Amino acid sequence: MATLRLGDTAPDFTQDSSEGALHFYDWAGDSWVVLFSHPADFTPVCTTELGKTAALGGEFAKRGVKPIAISVDPADKHKEWIGDINETQNTTVNFPILADADRKVAELYDLIHPNASATATVRSVFIIDPKKVVRATITYPASTGRNFDEILRVIDSLQLTDSHKVATPANWKDGDDVVIVPSIQDPEELKARFPKGWNAVRPYLRVTPQPNK
Repeated sequence: MATLRLGDTAPDFTQDSSEGALHFYDWAGDSWVVLFSHPADFTPVCTTELGKTAALGGEFAKRGVKPIAISVDPADKHKEWIGDINETQNTTVNFPILADADRKVAELYDLIHPNASATATVRSVFIIDPKKVVRATITYPASTGRNFDEILRVIDSLQLTDSHKVATPANWKDGDDVVIVPSIQDPEELKARFPKGWNAVRPYLRVTPQPNK
């Protein structure tokens, strides 16, 4: 399958997992989803990542996001690994890990990159919205652990910009000023949408306080 691009529909699937058979669309429901892949169980960087995901469960939940992991090992190995994760990372893994032994999901999501490895999945993150649209992807090398602050930041940006006519500038974090999208030019609409006002640094660069704060 061709590489999934932003705006594509995330493929549906049914696959075994650490929590039993899982039908992706049914499991996701109306939630946002963060799907992230791992090359194998019992790998050091991934152990820390799954632990961090579990520790951030409350942060994902308050954003309406369900995390789900994927590894090519079978479900019984996942359950053994979860024991290690819980013990070494001082947390409780409470989200499913897909057991993609037949690489069905890896193929659907283009997670086998032959130039990196002919058999192991690359370490990618897919942020998927409630309409099952792929909104962001991040791919990491095996040696570099994911930045979960960045993953949460991207989700915050997507959810904010979906609901307000703004974009988020470089290094933006929730609560920082944002920029008004250039398509809004009508003065009355600007006043209605941004009653706190804005600073027109340039005609195309109008900075305003985050509208939902």
